[in-house]
Amino acid sequence: MLSSQYVSRVNLLRDKVESFARYPFCLPAIASLERLDLHPNVTFFVGENGSGKSTLLEAIAVSLGFNAEGGSKNFNFATRRSHSELHEYLRIAKGIKRPRDGYFLRAESFFNVATEIEHLDAEPSFGPPAIDSYGGRSLHEQSHGESFLALLMERFGGQGLYILDEPEAALSPQRQLAVLSRIHDLVLDGSQFIIASHSPILMAYPQARIFQCSGEGIAEVAYEETEHYQVTHNFLANPARMLRVLLER
Repeated sequence: MLSSQYVSRVNLLRDKVESFARYPFCLPAIASLERLDLHPNVTFFVGENGSGKSTLLEAIAVSLGFNAEGGSKNFNFATRRSHSELHEYLRIAKGIKRPRDGYFLRAESFFNVATEIEHLDAEPSFGPPAIDSYGGRSLHEQSHGESFLALLMERFGGQGLYILDEPEAALSPQRQLAVLSRIHDLVLDGSQFIIASHSPILMAYPQARIFQCSGEGIAEVAYEETEHYQVTHNFLANPARMLRVLLER
């Protein structure tokens, strides 16, 4: 099981932090962070908007050498510096085995990645077009959800380290199920995933390790203990009752 664990542990170098009163160290999830032991297959960071889950995921990706706006390690473009300095304060423990593939997906900046692919393919090259790795069709000529699926289905090749920030953002529930199946195929092919998500469908992946970011800090929780599961479950169990509570004036 450990043979596919490319990243095993994340530590915050707390003694290097000058002040926990400034961003991003003031976020409870970061302020309480000491050590996270990642699952060799799938690890999730979950929490409310602004809880710090994407900030932490981004810092892990940048610390591992990925471009802050997303893409593989070969992407080095920048449209606007928006990432924090948190990556400078992380120590990432890597496994003996190195991934053959890797990718950082940021839902909010995937448009920029698609544009960079077109720029790369517009330049003279002796190799095949970069878009061929994504199915051969311009990502800008597809819906947001279709381009996400093209990334997972065509670009991700297995034995890889894949860091995904809210991959469900443009996907219908049915497509999220397709992504869940694809994640499993890639795990069976020796891949490791680190994912920030709001999706109770994705975070249901069996045996995944889930870290919840909240006002109390960051802590490992069971799937059924996540707010995402509880809210969705309670709503679907009795939508009429929930609507009465929500819409009563």
